[in-house]
Amino acid sequence: MKTCLVVDDSSVIRKVARRILEGFDFRIIEAEDGEKALDICKRELPDAVLLDWNMPVMDGYEFLRNLRLMPGGDQPKVVFCTTENDVAHIARALHAGANEYIMKPFDKDIVTAKFHEIGLI
Repeated sequence: MKTCLVVDDSSVIRKVARRILEGFDFRIIEAEDGEKALDICKRELPDAVLLDWNMPVMDGYEFLRNLRLMPGGDQPKVVFCTTENDVAHIARALHAGANEYIMKPFDKDIVTAKFHEIGLI
């Protein structure tokens, strides 16, 4: 079973993502900020990360930069999931090592398409 770390400060977004991804047989781990997510990754690297950009303590961009520097941190597929939709944000995320980018609000079809594109389902 593949593991997906859902990182978002909104419990509602985490719950929606959990429901969608459990439908694809993912085991879900949740974190409400980048710092907690990084601690989880130090113990167990997930197969995938669904990552919010704007969060307290450590934002998604900083988390991604730290993840990619960890031993094995190049392995998890990272999908940014955020309201930030300008080209500069998208380019910055992809340059930092994100594999894909989706906009909030999202639905099952969008998540399915993006996870399929990067080989997770």
